Parts: sequence; C-alpha cells; structure tokens
Amino acid sequence: MSTQHDQRLSLPGLGPLAPTSTEEEQPAHPAGPVIELERVSVCLGGRSILQDVTFTIGPGEFIAVLGPNGAGKSTLLKVLLGLIRPSAGQVRIFGQAPRRGNRLIGYAPQHRLLEGAISLRARDLVGFGLDGHRWGPGWLRAGGRRQALIEQALTEVDALALADMPVNQLSGGEQQRLLIAQALLSQPRLLLLDEPLSNLDISHEQEIIALIARLSRTRGMTVLLVTHDVNPLLPVVDRVLYLARGHAAIGKPEQVITSATLSALYGAPVEVVEALGRLFVVGVDI
Repeated sequence: MSTQHDQRLSLPGLGPLAPTSTEEEQPAHPAGPVIELERVSVCLGGRSILQDVTFTIGPGEFIAVLGPNGAGKSTLLKVLLGLIRPSAGQVRIFGQAPRRGNRLIGYAPQHRLLEGAISLRARDLVGFGLDGHRWGPGWLRAGGRRQALIEQALTEVDALALADMPVNQLSGGEQQRLLIAQALLSQPRLLLLDEPLSNLDISHEQEIIALIARLSRTRGMTVLLVTHDVNPLLPVVDRVLYLARGHAAIGKPEQVITSATLSALYGAPVEVVEALGRLFVVGVDI
C-alpha cells in the first residue's frame, strides 16, 4: 500500500482531524495528485447528489468509497470518468479536467452475473476492453497484439486457465476477475471499481480483495473501490472516503468510521460499535 498524504478531514460542525503520515516513497510515475476535487457539487434531475466536496488522492493509494444507497458513490465515479459534469467546483484527474475515454483510467462497473452470455468466451469478454467500441480491418490486423494483451491481463488476475471457458459457466468471483482484467488492458494508473464485491461469497470476496491489493502494489496504481462493507478491506486500504447527505469525509478508517465523524456527516446521532474485530454503524440506514 502507498504512503499516506497530508489530507485533513473537514466536516460541517467538525474541525479538521490530524493529518495522515507524510512519509514519501518514490513513485513509478510522475509525482502529483491523481484526483483533485475542489468544492464540487453535482445535481441530477433537480436533486443535489454531492455538495461542496473537496479532497485529494495521491499516486498508489487504495481508497474504499462508502456510504448509503443514493449517497453518490457511483455518481462520483462517473464524474471522474467524464460522464457527468459537476454543477459547481473543479475536478482534475492527473492535473487535467476529466474526459471520456481516458486510457489512464480503468473502470469496472457494477457486476451482475452474466448468465445469459451463452456463447461468449472469457477472453472475448476481456477483449471488449480493447475494441468493444469498434470493428473493421484495423481490428483484424491487430489480432496478434490483441490476444497477447488479453492473455497478459488474464494472467495478472490469475484467470488465464479460464480464457476459453463460456462466461455463463463461471462463478461470480471468476466473472469479476474477467471484468478487472478488462479494466487493466489500457495499462491504467487509476482503477475505479463499482461494487466489485457484491454477489460474492466470503471466500471469493477475500480472493478479489487480495487480487486488487496486489495489483495496486505491483503496478503502483491508485484504486477507488465502492463498497457497502469496509470490514473485509480494513487490512488493505490506505484511507476511506465516506459519502452521506451530499457531503464527504476522507481519512484513515479509524479517523472516519467513528461516532463523532459520522454523526457530523449525517447530521444525526450515529454510533460506531466494534465487535469481533468488525465495525458496525448503528442508527442510520447504510
């Protein structure tokens, strides 16, 4: 995991928390923030989703994105992908405004079991990450290079043995590996994962978490992972980003997932209870 960046947490009615460690490592790519949001607001259909959100995420950080349904977690990812423009504020990705088709960003959307994909092979699904948007002679000429890239990505997610399997015969965990492999094809420096742990049993959940943590470390890649349960991720994440009522709090898990911080974020009494090594948020619909 990466070193931590000097990021203070500020909430309405709550002063800044102590900064995280600023010990620096030498990054494998140019230094500087990967993601910067400055007083960003997003309104969709007349409804305020995000309000005055500010935070910075640095190279190689593994961030868990938490919050209740409708808090704006998926909306945030779409803002970073350039699919949604903020109503106010500034967003910068690698120092530039978000844009569609940025090959520095890999994205795996929310996963639903692909039971209807009868004739689709695993390598075909992964290949959509290269050419799912085009067809023609250029695609055919690039076939050799294309297959090499697909097999490299499958190898990275420990799924090469599945390459010629029909997708509908694979488990949820195996299908999730393919979606991550698809997101890796452009050699991204930022990986956005929307609920990659949903529909997985505990065993496959742990395998996917270990895989993503390994990819983040070995590639020096920044990861934002949207989830409803932070507990399985506590050993591997650098920080958590918690969204609620349009506001955001970011910091180490022990800074953010506290009764005081979440009560300020929700604007209502919230209690965080620790039992059997797990954190439980009590008093709100999460």
